[in-house]
Amino acid sequence: MTLTVLAIAAMFGLRVFGDELTEVALVPDAEFVEQAPLEVNAYQDPAMWFSRPGMGAGNDPARWQPAFRVEEDAVSDAPAESASPPRAEPTPDIAAPRFAVFFVHPTSFFDARQWNAPLDHEDSQNRARLMVRGLASAFNQASEIWVPRYRQATFGAFITDMPESTQALDAAYQDVSDAFDFFLESVPADMPIVLAGHSQGGYHVTRLLAERVAGTELQGRIAMAYPIGWPISVEHDLPGLGLPACATPGQAACVFGYASFAEPAEPGLFLRRYSQVPGIDGEPRGESPILCVNPLTGTLNDSAGVERNMGTLVPNDDLSAGELVARAVPASCAENGLLLIGDPPELGQYVLPGNNYHAYDIPLFWKNLQSDIVNRVGAWQSPNR
Repeated sequence: MTLTVLAIAAMFGLRVFGDELTEVALVPDAEFVEQAPLEVNAYQDPAMWFSRPGMGAGNDPARWQPAFRVEEDAVSDAPAESASPPRAEPTPDIAAPRFAVFFVHPTSFFDARQWNAPLDHEDSQNRARLMVRGLASAFNQASEIWVPRYRQATFGAFITDMPESTQALDAAYQDVSDAFDFFLESVPADMPIVLAGHSQGGYHVTRLLAERVAGTELQGRIAMAYPIGWPISVEHDLPGLGLPACATPGQAACVFGYASFAEPAEPGLFLRRYSQVPGIDGEPRGESPILCVNPLTGTLNDSAGVERNMGTLVPNDDLSAGELVARAVPASCAENGLLLIGDPPELGQYVLPGNNYHAYDIPLFWKNLQSDIVNRVGAWQSPNR
């Protein structure tokens, strides 16, 4: 029962070593080793999935449902000298429509000795399972949730422009694509599909959209896409995904993304890496705006106060559990597309330099996302769509 965050080793490196020494510490200096393809029917094995139908709610980490914190412990935005204002009560769960989620977990492998994680690497697999519990659970109103294990690229692949980093990501994506094939074969042919992921998982979701979905018959089954925590250039990435940005809360079959920073935000390293990586169109992203759908309102380039936050997933001191707290964090899309969340909230020690709340992108707005997906899939299934 743990709210998921990035590994301590990676956070320590980013905070203490600085940019150059962090690259030395976390980017592999080994040659890239081509991975042997998985067996043709590898994903038929239930052990290749962190979550899938048939596991039972007690064994499926994506089916975890955190409780709301009791009133006296609630986070308040009221001045210390005044009484706490009325809290926004959690809204009743809306009856969920029928849909299937394919969720790709973020990076949980931080070993600098190799570019991709072996499937039998116990620490990274345990961390990934916890990430599924804290992140994929926001999509737990789905009829089916599928979360594959895959030979993910190591953390260091995201902080270097070495050609091995591209090779590592390509290898990881191939596993994800294979898992997606089995997912498509397994879910009912008339069931709408939601693609979701965080960080490295968000990257793989954008590739699935660009390479497997856009312009195909499958595009007509995609009710929503949530590549959260992976910066998407409105100019150089979005046009290649086959779906538009989510402009309004009632819109379906659209792309919902954002990257969270507290204020004062110092996103220099984040924006440098973003600008250097070519977009899906092959062109440098440069200073092009990042896609920002406000998770509190479901509206593109919007702002909202804490009263719109239905529930932030906050960890306890030892990260062994998490509770939902209403009205904890506001959200505002900046001109460059970063999502600003005001003063730094007390969520734990895993905040990246520059007030980067990347590890908490989904927990910050956990309850709003849970509600958002139900509303949008319902809209997708509406006969008036």
